[in-house]
Amino acid sequence: MSERTFDIILYGATGFTGALVAEHLLDTYGTARDLSWAIAGRNEEKLNEVKRSIGASRDLVTMHADASDPETIDAMAAKAKVIISTVGPYQLYGDALVAACAKAGTDYVDLTGEPNWIAKMMPLHEAQAISSGARIVFSCGFDSVPFDCGVLFTQEEAKKKFGAYAPRVRGRVRSMTGAMSGGTLASGMATQAAVMADPNVAKVLADPFALTPGFVGPEQPDGNKRYEDTVAGGWVAPFMMASINTKAVHRSNFLLHHRWGKDFLYDEMRMTPPPRTDGVRPPPAAMPTMPKPGEGPSKAERDGGSYDVVFIAEYGDGRTFRCAVKGDKDPGYGSTSKMLGESAVCLVRDVPRTQTPGGCWTASAAMGDALIKRLEANAGMQFVVEG
Repeated sequence: MSERTFDIILYGATGFTGALVAEHLLDTYGTARDLSWAIAGRNEEKLNEVKRSIGASRDLVTMHADASDPETIDAMAAKAKVIISTVGPYQLYGDALVAACAKAGTDYVDLTGEPNWIAKMMPLHEAQAISSGARIVFSCGFDSVPFDCGVLFTQEEAKKKFGAYAPRVRGRVRSMTGAMSGGTLASGMATQAAVMADPNVAKVLADPFALTPGFVGPEQPDGNKRYEDTVAGGWVAPFMMASINTKAVHRSNFLLHHRWGKDFLYDEMRMTPPPRTDGVRPPPAAMPTMPKPGEGPSKAERDGGSYDVVFIAEYGDGRTFRCAVKGDKDPGYGSTSKMLGESAVCLVRDVPRTQTPGGCWTASAAMGDALIKRLEANAGMQFVVEG
């Protein structure tokens, strides 16, 4: 890679999540010379407002970049070792930046939960990313780092105990508190519109191996029905993020040369109270007020949020082994902003290209234990062996 002006450029800093990423980078790394970073977006005045709101000095550089102006995107990509993108929905605004990074040999991280868009980007840009050395790492937020890295951590710990990787892992969300932002809602609406426009998008969303080109594994456990999971020790129900997270986990296994086996099984569900037996139905939940793009949970809501996910490695002879991933903030924003920032820093500081060459990656396959250590040190996350 040629000499770059910045280690990291945060694109989309004026958005709700983007500003949180900027705040995390400033609080954790300042504007020290050993980690040079800048913020970018299409509105200079709003970029300066972000600088003021997070307490950054004038030393924090701002630059103009606009998804509708490819020349500005290309110029930005040429100046950084890593681009962080928080500009979504990615299927509407993300194409040009991935193309620019792949061409320039610039690493890239985002927080997309849009698997249909990832499936579109990979065949378009992976060959060029391999050639240029760009590491394109999708889904570095709550989609899908706790789950993707959680499975990796659990499998490595299970192997230490039993001498072999488990052929099945169950992901079970034990608790999760947080709120929705306008950006998340906009991404969901964009995906629904894509399904309406192209029936093949629905097939991608339903296929756990949509991100493993040329490989189709075995039929996976059904995560669409509520049932009593005796292995997990309680009732489970469908989890709204399983569609993207399971794809990320299977792609990680694929990128790791099927370290966990070609017959590996993984499913994700949330723990739920058992059904009532008195015939009384609970009242329907009130519809939340839907935020607009750029809006999101308050600081108190972010700080009051948390999550706890258990991963159960299961062997054919009935042995099980449990690990957990826990976060100390609202998962979608307070924690996601820290995960995304640390993913970019990890690529800059910890993962040489001799270890992870150019191409389209998942977080765990690209960064592995180095990212887990950073998340525990700087992102309020715990990776815990429960046995």
